[in-house]
Amino acid sequence: MAELFPEIEPFDSGLLDVGDGNLVYWETCGIPDGKPAVMVHGGPGQGCNPRMRRMFDPARYRAVLFDQRGCGRSIPHAGDPGTDLRFNTTDHLVGDMERLREHLGIERWLVTGGSWGSTLGLVYAERHPERVTQIMLSAITATQRSEIDWLYRGAGAFFPEAWERFSDGAGRAQDIVGEYARRLESPDAEVSNRAAANWMNWEDTVLSIEPGAAPLVHRETADRDEMAFARLCAHYFSNGAWLEDGAVIRDAYRLAGIPGVLIHGRLDLSGPAITGWRIARAWPGVELLIDDHSGHRGSDIKREWMLGALARFADYG
Repeated sequence: MAELFPEIEPFDSGLLDVGDGNLVYWETCGIPDGKPAVMVHGGPGQGCNPRMRRMFDPARYRAVLFDQRGCGRSIPHAGDPGTDLRFNTTDHLVGDMERLREHLGIERWLVTGGSWGSTLGLVYAERHPERVTQIMLSAITATQRSEIDWLYRGAGAFFPEAWERFSDGAGRAQDIVGEYARRLESPDAEVSNRAAANWMNWEDTVLSIEPGAAPLVHRETADRDEMAFARLCAHYFSNGAWLEDGAVIRDAYRLAGIPGVLIHGRLDLSGPAITGWRIARAWPGVELLIDDHSGHRGSDIKREWMLGALARFADYG
């Protein structure tokens, strides 16, 4: 079984002013003259965590982690009701990544991440292929409208009781994600917090039958980080992440010549494997690895594949 690298502290960190009143938290760990790599976290709104640092060999990588706008240690925080999300879009996040790369004096870097981070990582690489050395992504999603509809409606076929509660939380609106986005912006703290708790309960439910999943705990209220996660997810997904539908897959041809590895679990109910398969068909030369016994979260085999890819990529470019 592949083990993560030992715990490590950043050798540098800061808050980068990216405009629109936003300060993005970033940190670097490993060695200053190591191979540059950037970790793109999921969510939107999950934030990065210390465990992510342990994916990188500290003797070979200069790993950059950052909290996307509105979450983690970035300012302002979407868990605070007064935080305006108008300047929090996919275009803004791609721009933030470029500002961060320039701020750190990095010419080109490896892009890695998972879940929503795979969408953002792909969009960034498709728009700036000249800045990317390699790509390694897991829990692949392109944030297409069909994927959003599957996660917040279609997957209810597996959990009808929980989905009915989730739907009830949006007043059984036809546009369930849009209604949650509206309620999460309510000036009534009770309304917004109840919506956040319902959203988080559904997110947990969809992952609850994966191998190694923790027991479900039904929450009645949401804390600050959960509020940020729910607000940002609903904000992005109700707007289709401001992406032309299908464009992430369509534009994968732009990644030709960039070595890449896509990793997915066939038991991932939150994001069926067909998206990774379609991207692999559109991206010449990419390697697609699907584990029949893994879901959305990490697993021993997925971790082994990810660490193996990062070890191979550390040797060149």
